[in-house]
Amino acid sequence: MSALTRLETIIVEKPWGRTDIPAAFGDFGGRRIGEIWFAHPAGDDAPIMVKFLFTSERLSIQVHPGDLAARAAGYPRGKEECWLVLNAEPDARLGVGLTAATTHEALHDAALDGSIVDMIDWRPAEADDFVYNQAGTIHAIGAGLTVVEVQQNIDCTYRLYDYGRPRELHLDAGLAVAQLAPRPDPRDGRVAATDNRLLVDGPHFRLLHLSGPDAAPMLPREAGDFTFVPLSQGCSIGGEAVRLGECVATDRADTIMLAPGARALLSWPA
Repeated sequence: MSALTRLETIIVEKPWGRTDIPAAFGDFGGRRIGEIWFAHPAGDDAPIMVKFLFTSERLSIQVHPGDLAARAAGYPRGKEECWLVLNAEPDARLGVGLTAATTHEALHDAALDGSIVDMIDWRPAEADDFVYNQAGTIHAIGAGLTVVEVQQNIDCTYRLYDYGRPRELHLDAGLAVAQLAPRPDPRDGRVAATDNRLLVDGPHFRLLHLSGPDAAPMLPREAGDFTFVPLSQGCSIGGEAVRLGECVATDRADTIMLAPGARALLSWPA
């Protein structure tokens, strides 16, 4: 029998958040919710974190360090992350890397005067788009999006530009780790709601997209440190329902069951 731990749900209000959060996540009384994330009992030792993001405005343009740079700065690991778009308003955009190669000096000046916005590769975003952000990739999430994010579990973000919001920027640290050229990733693409496939196969974590009863052959059979997040109703582990809006840790993935039409993500350390 699998051990199942329902992770603590953390609700984060943000000025760029939304008031129209889907009812499955709860009733927030009109508060502007930007993030819903899930705290693992292992705390900082947990290798993976899952978040839902809800945006009404553009988020900061930012970059994350890799393992070596993060450890040099006193963190246990770097931060790579990926996004699956669950809902997108017309004209929604994701910023991923740069449109052309540049220099540290030009990027520094552009971050100060705001023209960095025009250097970002802003991609049209639609539901079921998948994006992997390697460490060092300059990136940003646009307005009008609901995104589920799976990431290395570390709170280390270097903001390069924040649209005049009164928050600290981290130009020196960010520019030191930023990749100064376009950064396409072969894992980027579309993920149909009916797909059962491995979206990420390392180097830091693995990520499966699961859909319906046909997901069963994809599930790892060995014990492990799995994080399971439903993207719809109709999901269970060991016969125990796991609802949309929840995230659980389990040592067994082979007891996961999805009803027809149900959808979920499963991640674990590489």
